[in-house]
Amino acid sequence: QVRLVESGGGTVQAGGSATLSCVASGSVSDVNAMGWYRQRSGQQRELIASITPGERKNYVESVKGRFTLSRENGKTSVSLHMSSLEPEDTAVYYCFGILSDAGASWDTYWGPGTQVTVSS
Repeated sequence: QVRLVESGGGTVQAGGSATLSCVASGSVSDVNAMGWYRQRSGQQRELIASITPGERKNYVESVKGRFTLSRENGKTSVSLHMSSLEPEDTAVYYCFGILSDAGASWDTYWGPGTQVTVSS
C-alpha cells in the first residue's frame, strides 16, 4: 500500500524559512508528478509547486522566487524549501504524488497535511 508521509512545518516568523519533506513509501513501482498543494483557512486547496517526470518544476506565481522544490532519493521523495515567508503563506500543506502502486494504474495519493503558521 502506497503512503505519503510528510514532515516539517510548524510556526515560523515572517521573513523566516522552513522546509517540508515528503516521502512515498510502500509498493511504489513508478512515479509521475509530485509536489505540494496548500489550503488556507476558508479557501480551496491550490497547487503551489510540482515536478514532472522530466524534472520540470512549476510554481504558482505567489511563491515564485521564494519556494524551491527539489527531488531526493530517486523520484519518491520531494522537499519544499520555503523562504521569505509571509503571514499569507499560513496554510495546511499537502504533499501529492501521481504514482503507480505495484504496476497498477496511475493514481493520485495525498499526504495527511502539515500546518505551517507564519507569525507577523
